[in-house]
Amino acid sequence: MATGTKPIQLYSLATPNGQKIGIALEEFGLEYDAHLIDISKDVQFEDWFKKINPNSKIPALVDREPNGDDKQPISIFESGAILIYLADKTNKFLAPVGTRQRYETIEWLMWQMGGVGPMFGQANHFHKAAKEQIEYAKKRYLDESKRLLKVLDTQLGKTGSYVSGSDYTIADMAIFPWVAFFTKNYKDQLNDESYSNIDKWLNIIGERPQVKKGLKVCSKDA
Repeated sequence: MATGTKPIQLYSLATPNGQKIGIALEEFGLEYDAHLIDISKDVQFEDWFKKINPNSKIPALVDREPNGDDKQPISIFESGAILIYLADKTNKFLAPVGTRQRYETIEWLMWQMGGVGPMFGQANHFHKAAKEQIEYAKKRYLDESKRLLKVLDTQLGKTGSYVSGSDYTIADMAIFPWVAFFTKNYKDQLNDESYSNIDKWLNIIGERPQVKKGLKVCSKDA
């Protein structure tokens, strides 16, 4: 098991799912050690990693200095759960319990987890990785990805700069890497669609110094 000296240990890879947490740790200003998990070498299936994440996926995180009376280290898996945990730990980028703003942010975080991640991921698989060219699958997931982009574009047209309202939140951190990846790599397939609000949002989020740094965390090229 890879360990370091900082309070937080991140085990991840710079895929869109992993980049969420790299961005978050930079935005929250937390001290952390980053450990690259090479999923192409099946590191995620090793016993030490499965103790942190029994689902054998990245990202996963261990906080050796959690809040509260119980000072025992806590491990968190699932990127959405990690984002909520870090927001609650720092009281940043997520409104307090009981407020409308909190649940609107969580709505859009779950929208990313349940829709954008799976659909964009499947579209990418069938267009770029699948050994068989299955036209039905390629069209099915690309069409659903376009629909989700239109949902986001419409929402941003209502809210302005950020996904869940006037403030930058963990929802933006979660959605940004996926949309940045997909709109960059599927320009040809999206050239018949207009997502002007998304384009403005990508520029705003992408210019944040913490985002630029966070995207490179646990990168094989770093």
